Amino acid sequence: MPQSPIELKGSSFTLSVIHLYSEEPKLIKKALQDKVNQAPDFFKNAPVVINIAELSPNADLQSIHKSVISAGLRIVGISGCTDPQIRQKANDAGLPILNEGKSQKPVEIQPEPQTATVQTEPLYRKTRIINTPVRSGQRIYAPNSDLIVTSNVSAGAELLADGNIHIYGVMRGRALAGASGDIESQIYCTHLQAELVSIAGEYWLSDQIPAEFLAKAAKLCLVDNKLNIEYLN
Repeated sequence: MPQSPIELKGSSFTLSVIHLYSEEPKLIKKALQDKVNQAPDFFKNAPVVINIAELSPNADLQSIHKSVISAGLRIVGISGCTDPQIRQKANDAGLPILNEGKSQKPVEIQPEPQTATVQTEPLYRKTRIINTPVRSGQRIYAPNSDLIVTSNVSAGAELLADGNIHIYGVMRGRALAGASGDIESQIYCTHLQAELVSIAGEYWLSDQIPAEFLAKAAKLCLVDNKLNIEYLN
């Protein structure tokens, strides 16, 4: 039997979700274009999910789809489709319907009595260390590990890590920690002037970072699935 030319596998990706609160295509396009213009290298052709839970069943999804595309983004799915009429519109527009997972508290399971104690080895996360300046246009990724940069990061440079990110120089570029969806990842920076910071898909652009933390030593993490920042002592 000849080997199949394809192989279907499950996987997971971190995607930005755009929650819409207006049905006016022109307003949507302008708001998205303003965001894209702030970090064009990050948002150019970026895949996004559109949440339409706040829109009415009469929303024109075809026009909204065109507005998003014209802003330089790519819709990979629609979420928040609870009304049958708007679900049909999404299908007619060729837009996949996605169901966003809900965060749930873990269920506690009482272990069964054991006759022997099993000693498990601790899991250590590797670290990628960069000791040279990261120039504009450079993109450094640390898969399955933390990333430490001991020098400056220029505007237009991008740091990505599946774990934590540490920057011990001036940070003017983009830092994306928890790139594979790890919500416990954090960003540590001794001189924060970033164009964009992101943890597990939740991000702030430069104008969203509280002004009192600019050019200061700061730590970013997720609290209740939202970005939180505090001074790094």
